[in-house]
Amino acid sequence: MIHSIANELLSLSVQRKGVEISSLKSLQTGTEYIWNADPNIWGSHAPVLFPIIGALKEGECKIDNEAYAIPKHGIIRHNEGLELISKTKNSLEFELKASPESLKLYPYKFTFRIKYQLEANKLIVSHLVQNTDDKDIYFALGAHPAFACPFNTGEKYEDYYLEFSQTETSSRWMLDDKGLLSGEKVPYLKNTERLNLQSDMFQDDALVFTDLKSKDVSLKSDKSKQSIRVSFADFPYLGLWAKANANFICIEPWQGLTDRADTDGDFKSKKGLITLATGAEYKAQYSISIEE
Repeated sequence: MIHSIANELLSLSVQRKGVEISSLKSLQTGTEYIWNADPNIWGSHAPVLFPIIGALKEGECKIDNEAYAIPKHGIIRHNEGLELISKTKNSLEFELKASPESLKLYPYKFTFRIKYQLEANKLIVSHLVQNTDDKDIYFALGAHPAFACPFNTGEKYEDYYLEFSQTETSSRWMLDDKGLLSGEKVPYLKNTERLNLQSDMFQDDALVFTDLKSKDVSLKSDKSKQSIRVSFADFPYLGLWAKANANFICIEPWQGLTDRADTDGDFKSKKGLITLATGAEYKAQYSISIEE
């Protein structure tokens, strides 16, 4: 099932499964900006990440001395249980509440809401997590939108680059062959605002940054005026990823990280987790702006 809305500039479609953005299209040019989720390459559009980002070491963690096998990227991705609780001309809002099924994977009671709202040339994605448990809950939160790249026929991947809103000097966290943080950081960005895309740049998996100054990253081309800007002031980390030689790029705001390879498995010790008290709520949003 697909839910769709539009305004005067953009149309948006969100699939029920995982409430992923499946289309963000310009009504001025007809350009589709979201990856088509070709299952032969990578069959997702824009996974919603909660309550973990990435993988758990050996597929499980320990919470209060009990073992839990939270799936990669969490319990929203691939989930068809989120309910549409509000739809207006320009917005969609979905909700998931803790259930006996979710408690087997993640032993906390919560309400999770995500809202997609179109405002002019911008899509605003807002998250709300409420603690409905009688104890503190712990979670990570993130986004994984995949953007079609190139935007237009006649262009190639190498015509594109990422432009940071500030000059950056930063190292990337290296991942091992299981997608875990190896503990090694390697210098990557040096006094630059620009990162040129190359088809083989993700052969060592995602680029993971935890100390960027920028809170806006734009995907631009040397061959056209069109661009995408992802703004993520509420998220401290950024992941960049694509399959090798694939026509997309993921720009991923994160609060939290995949497991370290040397973790002892204690969930509460994961880097970047949010701790939320009983009855409290946590809000975070990012936006995608289309410039043409």
